[in-house]
Amino acid sequence: MGMTEADTRAVLIDPALNRAGWTRSKVTREYYYRPDWAYTAGKVVLKGDRAQREKPKRVDYLLRYTESFPIAVVEAKAEDKPAMSGLQQAIGYARDLGLAFAYATNGHEIIEWDAFTETTRPIDAFPSPEDLWERWRVNMGEDTPEGISSLGEIRPRYSVDRARMRRQNPLLHPYAPPEVTRGKTPRYFQERAIREVLLRMMRGQKRILLTMATGTGKTFTAFQIVWKLVKSGWLRRRRKDGPGRTLFLADRVILRDQAYNAFGPFATGDSDPRFLVDNEKPLSQHRTLYFAIYQTLWTEDERGRRLFEQFPPDFFDLIIIDECHRSGFGTWREILDHFESAVHLGMTATPKQDDNIDTYAYFCAEEPPIPVNPEDPDQGVLHPPAFQYSLGQGIEDGFLATYKIHRVRTNVDKEGLRLEEAREIGAEVIIPEELEAKEAYYTPEFEREITLPDRTRVLVAHLAGMLRRFGPMQKTMVFCVDMKHAQEVARLLNNAFADLGFGEDYAVPIVSEEGERARRWLNQFQDSDKSLPVVATTAELLSTGVDVPSARNIVFMKTIASPIVFKQIIGRGTRIDPATDKLWFRIIDYTGATRLLDPRWDMPPSAQPARPDRRPETATLVGIVQLAETGELLEGASVAVIIRPNEQRGPILTDKEGRFRFDRLPAGKVTVVVSGPGLVRRELKVTLAPDEIQEMVIELKPAGKKPGKIVVKGLEVTIADEATFIVEGMHEPMTLEQYLDYTRQKVAGFVPDWNKLRAIWADPEQRRVFLEQLENASVHVEVLAEVLDAAEADQFDLLAYLAYGKPLRSRHERAEAFRQREHTWLEAQTQEAREVLLALIDKYELGGLKEMTDPKVYRVSPFREMGEVRGVLRRFGNDPQRLRQALEELQQRLYAA
Repeated sequence: MGMTEADTRAVLIDPALNRAGWTRSKVTREYYYRPDWAYTAGKVVLKGDRAQREKPKRVDYLLRYTESFPIAVVEAKAEDKPAMSGLQQAIGYARDLGLAFAYATNGHEIIEWDAFTETTRPIDAFPSPEDLWERWRVNMGEDTPEGISSLGEIRPRYSVDRARMRRQNPLLHPYAPPEVTRGKTPRYFQERAIREVLLRMMRGQKRILLTMATGTGKTFTAFQIVWKLVKSGWLRRRRKDGPGRTLFLADRVILRDQAYNAFGPFATGDSDPRFLVDNEKPLSQHRTLYFAIYQTLWTEDERGRRLFEQFPPDFFDLIIIDECHRSGFGTWREILDHFESAVHLGMTATPKQDDNIDTYAYFCAEEPPIPVNPEDPDQGVLHPPAFQYSLGQGIEDGFLATYKIHRVRTNVDKEGLRLEEAREIGAEVIIPEELEAKEAYYTPEFEREITLPDRTRVLVAHLAGMLRRFGPMQKTMVFCVDMKHAQEVARLLNNAFADLGFGEDYAVPIVSEEGERARRWLNQFQDSDKSLPVVATTAELLSTGVDVPSARNIVFMKTIASPIVFKQIIGRGTRIDPATDKLWFRIIDYTGATRLLDPRWDMPPSAQPARPDRRPETATLVGIVQLAETGELLEGASVAVIIRPNEQRGPILTDKEGRFRFDRLPAGKVTVVVSGPGLVRRELKVTLAPDEIQEMVIELKPAGKKPGKIVVKGLEVTIADEATFIVEGMHEPMTLEQYLDYTRQKVAGFVPDWNKLRAIWADPEQRRVFLEQLENASVHVEVLAEVLDAAEADQFDLLAYLAYGKPLRSRHERAEAFRQREHTWLEAQTQEAREVLLALIDKYELGGLKEMTDPKVYRVSPFREMGEVRGVLRRFGNDPQRLRQALEELQQRLYAA
């Protein structure tokens, strides 16, 4: 019989790695391996309202050429198992980590996988660190910095001189050390992102895009990229005439300031290379790290020269554009054009959509094309970003919080509101004189064009009820239509929770109108250690760039049509917060916004569904936007197409000739929405034909005084329908009713009848296997108890009730039936043994079968008084077999009926 895996590693594999030049020691920070390296945190799984982590993904050995350059994985198997049995596992790990080499070994055989050739082969010994680096460098075409071209020489041992030269390569230069980053080190996907960006820059690529979900550390990733470029000297060597310079560009002050603080480790002693560009101090051109917002760079001096024009066009070597989908490409393109020679690194949290297609076209133009469908060349190609990490993948890896959806509709949201009908039932309808009222209004227009105080009161009352049920002190963000709506919702919530005694500090409106108070409230709300304010209501300020890790409820009281905005908003809840033990959050949706969930981005890969059948998208819409009366072509007008409720393409901006174009639209009726600064917004209905181009000329009028809103009072507003959605592990979000149907089918598929279920349940090993099958199929018995509102029911009875229509019995009922039915069997036991068995039934009645069969149960009363496990064993004649048989028979008799 061969050695165990652990012994195989210690006796055979570790020495083999050492002979090849790999060491377990990290003293040199090069040429070392990390054993048992967990590269994910373990997915958070929801079972009802209880969250637990799965085991993280873990590699047996991660080989690092340098501290910041992982290069291969090794999967170990026990000596008596074939090495080939671990190869696919090793390849899977390597693909996750973006590595080119994977090895599987049992200590005698070594199988190598090479990603460059997609081939495997047996080898006699592990390659040396320099051998692997040379193979990687040659295949990737990596541009080795001048003066270190001989690094590819195969040297099995570590060399201090060569290590010094290696540090001139940004790919190999160490990350910023944990002592200056508050203990933070790059996660595996951040390492991949850093590596992909640096490789492209070293190849001479000028336009690069990172797409990483909110909460995955885009700014920290950017900081590490710049750290390696600066500290390795690569930027300085590229410029030759002076230090390399970087500009971090954002569109909001809070994002700029967060980045400035994140780059703090560059400041040492009296030396600080950072410069915050604002209008309060003279512009300096003697720093190397600049942080600015577009709006500041766009300001003019007294001579009409814009601030960005005071920098020479070649001043910056690297420009990092944060949230580039929102403004980095569209509105402020002239700034980027001025610094055209610099590398432009875009960062976004949203995947390619029709409303950010220009962003991807700009930043991804230099990426190699990939066929949309390799089997159908007519579908064309796409240019992917340098690296992409989705919300769903973050949830799968356990780095981001998972979520549950509660969708609620009122009767007016479901049916719409017709003013004439409202009058007929006695409602008061107030229409401003200058306004021409429409016949009917729907959810997207509520609180924008028409105010419904009764609807707002009902929504807030419903939300207050949910918060009381979930926990009234759980931090909550409510997204409202405008500032007045946000202020009204905060006022009503404070009234609803007046009994808590917090006054106006429970719910606060974080809107621009509140000025300094809003900033103070925001700082307090973001602090996980502060309990107040509990609820923040807002219109726009919290939709992006604001980290509130402790937020447990994201509430939609405004209609959202853009998938990008939707992703930004739910991103406020996706951060895991150890300080408050937050692992998941709720999305409470009153406006149908969750229809914008994108399974390919917003859900874990294990839960992604096949794309639903939809109408062919072959129509095209083109047009011109001009000023009414004069016919002046309007550049920069915003154009969006609403193709179905809560689904929008765009907005995009018109070009210099006032033109816009939308391709791949579905045939049928769509709504075109056009607006611009100082212009009256227009909505136009258009019917599109398949495979045809529809042309439009749209005229906008200058805006006068903004018209008031219609007010309707005295409506009878009720909750029309309400559903909670199960997301975890499903092929698509399911309502609780759908989840019950799904569970019924799964249980019946595994177990054909009730008698078979009872037999399985009475046998501990069969029960364990069956529960694992259910878990793998995303059937969680704890969820069933929540859905059926039957927390006191036995798990067996829950399944039997759902799948076979048996009576739903509580644990108390089953325990009492056991005591009466099995009286004779109990009397046949010794008194001491009978006391143990009856005490176990009491534990079952309180906590279920899991409580009764957990060995830890013997540490608590009454077993503690019996002498815990040893005392219980003595009551069965110190015979473990007799005790085991008694416990198995107890379970069988418990489920005999």
